[in-house]
Amino acid sequence: MTLDLPLAGLKVLDFSQFLAGPYCALKLADLGAEVVKVERAGQGDLSRYLYLTDTKIGGESTIFHAINRNKRSVAVDLKSGADRDRLRGLVEGADVILQNFRPGVMDRLGFGYEAVKAMNPKVVYGTVTGYGATGPWVDLPGQDLLAQARSGVMWLSGGRDDGPVAMGLPIADVLAGAALAQGVLALLYRRAVKGIGGYVETSLIEVLADLQFELLTTWLNDGRRTPLRSANNPAHAYLAAPYGVYQTADGHVAIAMGKLELLARITGLSAEIATGDAFTARDEIKAGLAERLLTRPTEHWMQAFIEADIWAAPVMDWDGVLDSGVLQTLEMTQEIARDAVRMQTTRLPLRIDGQRPSSSTAAPTLGDANALLDTGW
Repeated sequence: MTLDLPLAGLKVLDFSQFLAGPYCALKLADLGAEVVKVERAGQGDLSRYLYLTDTKIGGESTIFHAINRNKRSVAVDLKSGADRDRLRGLVEGADVILQNFRPGVMDRLGFGYEAVKAMNPKVVYGTVTGYGATGPWVDLPGQDLLAQARSGVMWLSGGRDDGPVAMGLPIADVLAGAALAQGVLALLYRRAVKGIGGYVETSLIEVLADLQFELLTTWLNDGRRTPLRSANNPAHAYLAAPYGVYQTADGHVAIAMGKLELLARITGLSAEIATGDAFTARDEIKAGLAERLLTRPTEHWMQAFIEADIWAAPVMDWDGVLDSGVLQTLEMTQEIARDAVRMQTTRLPLRIDGQRPSSSTAAPTLGDANALLDTGW
């Protein structure tokens, strides 16, 4: 049965580049929207050439292919009046416009929200910035690592004696793209019900604040008492023992929750240590557990933990995850292709009517849809 994608027929014109805005567009494309990227003539999106490693696919970066599958591209010079005139036809026919330039740039180019709204009153217009449209940080570069540095999140990972620890993923970019997609879909629903368009905006700092909502809420209502990270086996700045990651005789195991008395019986931890307060004696308890867990391999501990209903998991690398078969069972990988380009990547983490949408077309060549500038959608 062919899946009836819920956003089929939706036209998205995406001025954004790199990760945050294009991640939003990727979610919309995976759900059936027709997404056209607006790229710089002769150069294209910066992510075409920003390599995570020395791996290139068809002369372009894996980042670009991963986040721009199933999209098309128009290559224009936004500083050219003639090219801007040609773009207006696509702007007028778009259901959704996305952009992640610094505040004021799109206005100067003639494609800010008010100008676009005048051309296309029912448009849904989405914006991602680094730190919002106003305020003391408005002119600062909105980049993922820099936003992490300014958000407080770097003090939540690692141990007590570590310095700030950055997340090993572009969490601000991905979260901002996901939040923007949520806002776009909400405004599309409002447009369907009330016949009006709208403007949705988010920023890297806002989504990082939202990511920390549990901890920030605690801190704001606890006299602004800064959490103290565990001295050893860290995993969460606030949570008590045994919450953490521990080395075993042949690997590592993560323990989230479990009665300390039960853990003591399983691991041989002394009753004296196990009966300490899980918060105030956190480091002593975790140090004792760490010593005991080193004595046996991961599989031994996991069997015991599962039998005792202690929430734990082996710490896997990517080989372990793939070899487990879970991603294959869930159909979370796919092959995408374009001309001679073929590569494996992930899929939309949603099922629609029991089926997972696929987008088998690889990222576009620069300007592959330039004919649309003359013909329109």
